[in-house]
Amino acid sequence: MVKKYSVLMLALLVVVGLGASFWFSGAWLELCAGLALFLFGMQCLEEGLRQLAGSRLEQILGRSTATPFKALLFGLGGTVVLQSSSLVSLLTIAFISAGLIQLAGGIAILFGANLGTTSGIWLLALAGQNISLAPLALPLVVFGVLAGFLGPRSKAAGRVLLGIGFIFLGIDEIKSGFAGLGEGFDLSAFQASSWLGRLAFVGIGVVVTVVLQSSHATLMLTLAGLAAGQLDLVAAMAVAIGANIGTSATAAFAGSLGGNRGGQRLAMAHVLFNVVTAVVALFALTPLILLVQAIAEPLGWANNALIQLALFHTLFNSLGILLFWPWQRQLADALMRWLPERQEPAVLITPLVVEELERSHARYLNARALDSAEAAAEAVVKELRHLGRLSLEVICHALYLPVDQLRAPRIDEAALEARPDRRAFDADTLYQHHVKGVYGDLLSFMGRMEQPMDASHRQFWISCQLAAVQLIDAVKDAKHLQKNLGRYLEAPAGAPRQAYVDLRRHLLQMLREVGELGRLELPDDVWLQHLHAFDERAADFDAQFRQRLFAMVRAAQLDGLQMSSLMNDLGYTSRILQSLRNVLMIGGNHESFRELRRLGIEDSEPAPAIAP
Repeated sequence: MVKKYSVLMLALLVVVGLGASFWFSGAWLELCAGLALFLFGMQCLEEGLRQLAGSRLEQILGRSTATPFKALLFGLGGTVVLQSSSLVSLLTIAFISAGLIQLAGGIAILFGANLGTTSGIWLLALAGQNISLAPLALPLVVFGVLAGFLGPRSKAAGRVLLGIGFIFLGIDEIKSGFAGLGEGFDLSAFQASSWLGRLAFVGIGVVVTVVLQSSHATLMLTLAGLAAGQLDLVAAMAVAIGANIGTSATAAFAGSLGGNRGGQRLAMAHVLFNVVTAVVALFALTPLILLVQAIAEPLGWANNALIQLALFHTLFNSLGILLFWPWQRQLADALMRWLPERQEPAVLITPLVVEELERSHARYLNARALDSAEAAAEAVVKELRHLGRLSLEVICHALYLPVDQLRAPRIDEAALEARPDRRAFDADTLYQHHVKGVYGDLLSFMGRMEQPMDASHRQFWISCQLAAVQLIDAVKDAKHLQKNLGRYLEAPAGAPRQAYVDLRRHLLQMLREVGELGRLELPDDVWLQHLHAFDERAADFDAQFRQRLFAMVRAAQLDGLQMSSLMNDLGYTSRILQSLRNVLMIGGNHESFRELRRLGIEDSEPAPAIAP
């Protein structure tokens, strides 16, 4: 609470300070307003292009890693179109985290994205500082607003027009603001001729990019400062190097979220590439300047500092790709060693975990996965399997049995006949601390999905929601079953206790069969035969157990209250099995969802053969 209050106070002070600075300097206000328009235009452009592309961008990404060169071209083309290397990087992290593409392909995409960032600075540099874009921007804003009234597709296209219009307006305002600031604030006094000066300007590029979350905005400010004489060319080059380092900060932060090793590896690769490229560019700055001048002079750009900066930006990013390209596989292998996969525990709910005060949360849901419908789908399937494992363990604890009985070679009859351990876990407590939090995270994640989806994806999300509900229903029925089960297992030997032991044995056996069904790798029609046999066994037990109960009542082995308890708990048992059976069936027509059949089963476990 104190931390939140401190953050709010700091934000308030920044807002008040910024507002006061606008009062004292109209040029500073114009510069900040231009920057705000530029950033808003970039956001509109990115959103519009994403809405127009729909899932096609993700489909292209999924096919783009067949070869390193194709991945490079996707990173380059995607960044040129979207004008956002951060978006391409975050989308790639989401795909690697979901297991849709391999790390080596993701590294090549990052190379292309870094090279693609040079397209924006080339456009800005070629437009020059003497050309006003406002006359073109105003019609674009008008047409962009009008397009928003003509349907979803037109609205997305209008968003693109609005983005371009606001970018143009922002550029004009930034140029005008820098020109006004030049009268009373001269940055040209600070030189980048020394190493310390160069490092200072690199640091400025890093900080500005991290704060604005856009290297394009940093480069736009740099171009404006260069044109206004506030920066010399060497200082502008140092800022551009810093902007490249700053772009990796967003990817590094996103990759660290959720604890997914794939995303963390790609984020580390991004940081390594940008930092190493920046260090090499700094040490080779003088040769690079000479190379820029050698290329610019024959093309007539010898006196155009803006284009020389754009050329330098392209050259040092290309230099980084040349340095790293031969070592892609070795880099991927090194990242796998530095950040190995975490070993999944055989049992999720242990006494130590149960004593934790904080509620468990989702393991595989990452806000960055919401950037892609495909990546989000894979993350949800993984989390549903996690929820499935937790649910099966809670049901096993509700039976007062050790979790290893779900996967042991054979059922331990002594454990079935044993009385409940007084230290046994309460199913309701386990639900509150280990299931409810994960379930809530799943619902929240699915509710925040805003990417365009086709009919297949929409059906998939409905199926995911139903699967989660079925798992929760199974756990809640197990909570009710545990009450009478514990009471009668504590009772002396007799017909009621033996009936509950048999009910306990039946449910454990069927839970084991749920796991066995998940292990089977069979064609759908054969797998459905096994599922049908599972249904028949459950129905046969249900019918025979009911007949047996009535026979015991007639033989005066059960009274009416005991009979009603057993009938109710038979109903809970049947509903538990039906819910788990429904999870196995839900979404069977969606390829990625079939992984959910392996409900609570570890990938390393062998698949036994069971007869239909």
